[in-house]
Amino acid sequence: MFFGMGRTQMEDNLLTMEPVFSTINFIKGCISWKDIVIIVVGNVVMFIPFGFLGWVFSKLKELKSLLFTFISAITIVEALQYFTRMGIFEVDDIILNTFGVFLGFLIKKFVENKFPNLVI
Repeated sequence: MFFGMGRTQMEDNLLTMEPVFSTINFIKGCISWKDIVIIVVGNVVMFIPFGFLGWVFSKLKELKSLLFTFISAITIVEALQYFTRMGIFEVDDIILNTFGVFLGFLIKKFVENKFPNLVI
């Protein structure tokens, strides 16, 4: 997350606290749909596997505990990006990443309901 996509340390600490509007402005300023898919959809899809953590850690089986733990962790990661200047603290990233976890949780629940005898 810190060194991916050719990141280098920025001159200033950047903080984006305009939920949704910053993503909309990003989309308006994008050159291609490929950029939009990679950044916006990637921020959701990349975090879907975290929705399955309940299968690994029993304390994260419930949505409330999973989301609380994830939002706490991703906020720390975003803050580290801000303080190390290796990225931007973006509230939109927290929202999109959390949506990905939620989708993963829904998929996990669907699999559990569809295949109740599956031992995981």
